[in-house]
Amino acid sequence: MQRKKISIFIYLIIGLAAIGLVSQLLTNASGFFTNVFVMIGTGIVFFGVIYFLFLRKRTTSDDMKKYKQAVKQSKAKYKDNRPVFQTQSKGTKPVAAPTRKKVSKRASHLRVIEGNKQKKNDRATF
Repeated sequence: MQRKKISIFIYLIIGLAAIGLVSQLLTNASGFFTNVFVMIGTGIVFFGVIYFLFLRKRTTSDDMKKYKQAVKQSKAKYKDNRPVFQTQSKGTKPVAAPTRKKVSKRASHLRVIEGNKQKKNDRATF
């Protein structure tokens, strides 16, 4: 019963607001649009102040910096390395452009752990 009274009250408020907007639009259209533009302008200014004071100066986290570096390395590693074909002056036979040898810029962060692979485990000896 309580919920029904609240929903009726909310519908009444919305209905009165709609009637007020329509009546102001019909009787004083220029004042209505002036008020709407002032409210929109105030909202934009308020958002701009909040954005430039608080949101803009946030630094990216260390994880995001590492992620961007990894994406950059991945793009450099997997970029398109297909050979470019050039035609000779007669245009009879295409010649492949010379390919460059891939040079590793830094050592890999992975290492091989040597194990004793010849020794076979016998479960009965455990």
